[in-house]
Amino acid sequence: MRKIVLIVSLLVVLISSCKGEKSVEIVEVQASDKPNIVWIYLEDTAPFFGCYGVPLVATPNIDSLATRGMLFKNVFMPAPVCSASRSSIITGMMSTSFGAQNHHSSRTTESAIYLPERAKTIPELFKDAGYFTFNNGKDDYNFVYDRKDLYDQEYLYHPLYGKSGVRLDLASLKGKEPFFGQIQMYGGKEIFNSQFKDNVASPVDRSQIQLPPYLPHHQAIVEEYANHLDAIQITDQKVGGILDKLRENDLLRNTIVFFFSDHGMRLTRNKQFLYDGGVQVPMIIADFREGKSKIQAGSVNSNLMAGLDLGTTALALAEIPIPEYMEGRDIFNNAIAPREYVIMTRDRCDFTIDRIRSVRSNEFKYIRNFMTDRPYTQPTYMDFDKVEFVGVMKQLHAEGKLNEAQDRFMAAERPSEELYDINEDPFELNNLAQNPQYSKVLEKYRSVLDEWVLETDDKGQYGEVEAGLKFMLGIWGKDCVNPEYDVLRKKYPNFEGSLVYLKSEASKKVEPDFVGTPLFDIEGNQLVQFSLRPIDAE
Repeated sequence: MRKIVLIVSLLVVLISSCKGEKSVEIVEVQASDKPNIVWIYLEDTAPFFGCYGVPLVATPNIDSLATRGMLFKNVFMPAPVCSASRSSIITGMMSTSFGAQNHHSSRTTESAIYLPERAKTIPELFKDAGYFTFNNGKDDYNFVYDRKDLYDQEYLYHPLYGKSGVRLDLASLKGKEPFFGQIQMYGGKEIFNSQFKDNVASPVDRSQIQLPPYLPHHQAIVEEYANHLDAIQITDQKVGGILDKLRENDLLRNTIVFFFSDHGMRLTRNKQFLYDGGVQVPMIIADFREGKSKIQAGSVNSNLMAGLDLGTTALALAEIPIPEYMEGRDIFNNAIAPREYVIMTRDRCDFTIDRIRSVRSNEFKYIRNFMTDRPYTQPTYMDFDKVEFVGVMKQLHAEGKLNEAQDRFMAAERPSEELYDINEDPFELNNLAQNPQYSKVLEKYRSVLDEWVLETDDKGQYGEVEAGLKFMLGIWGKDCVNPEYDVLRKKYPNFEGSLVYLKSEASKKVEPDFVGTPLFDIEGNQLVQFSLRPIDAE
């Protein structure tokens, strides 16, 4: 049985000085005082909150969380897309270190990817330490795993979008302490809710929107930006509800709350790209334990942080040893120097094949484009879904109505290297890679990336196996325009687009006695029960 606190009875012999009598007293002592850890985990959300200095939005609950804990200003995620970022965070390792860097990979029996031998996820380590674990919402991990090894709850499965937990009522956590829980929130994806506009109590004043200089002031783009701010206000209300529920059930007082997003907002040059808009996220950590917190209330941290540090820091706060193979750090360990660099990666996103790597410090951002013949704006899922602002950008480009800064991203080709002075050029518009005055800086950052690729054996350098690309061709069909798909079209002439129906399939509940993991079998065109095996079984 898991308990928050294990109570033991000790017999204490008290000597009475006045009577010389011995008496026995039962004293209750807490044998375990482990904190609960809760991750409030947003999707697609930029750090546009009141506590981050954005005046157009009202975020009283998130601002209050920041006054209770520490606000981090320079947090960068491992990747600018959900599954690659989440796969890194939940393992404490870059997904490129074990081949899980391609978005929505490892979804079929023939493309299964395994964690390195003896590697365990963050939830498994909490579970091993006696914690009750849950994830209310999506996992989206690009490797095969038996979800029962990670989480103590029933779950759903979707052949493309993966596993997700059946949401637990937070009140049911009473008596299950200590717990490690992830609460998934839609964040920027609130805009997909059919009731989105009705849920916005006080819409942001569109006339006050100031777009970054790489975006034209067009109504569709202003609306996209404003919708994101409105989604943040909805998120703030929901965050308040989570904290209230924990407080009402007397769970908050022994809980440490992490608040963050998986990557940046959906917008041109943001999501799916390694400019700051795609990878910089909000992060707040608040410890509600009285007299036990290591975190100074209302403090602000400007050190460089990596998304990899979330899981390892949570382990450290729970006094669970951090495995040596993990690349994340304990951000509250003052004996460890702050990060000098953060590495970020972008590989295949849905059906769009690409490879970009980035090194960021507090002074410079270095980006390397490995596929320079492919435009930044090659087709993506947003073209497939006919997202308005994407079409507008392409139309304005065709009509010659974009200025130089806005049109650069629409070019047919791109440079192999980009270098930006972050302090002088926060929007990353002035590429210094060809400037002789910055040749030494360029060489330094180039070397940092080269060494990282070599030391970690970056799996993105080897390309993706046929099985992973085949599934994408089946889902996305004619939109798979990259040349890597041509050989598959010849090999499987009737396969293109044959699996597009899976996108609209409903998630199915997995029976509690299910062994292994459900995966999609392309040959049989069905979900199957897939038995896990060790990585060295072949």
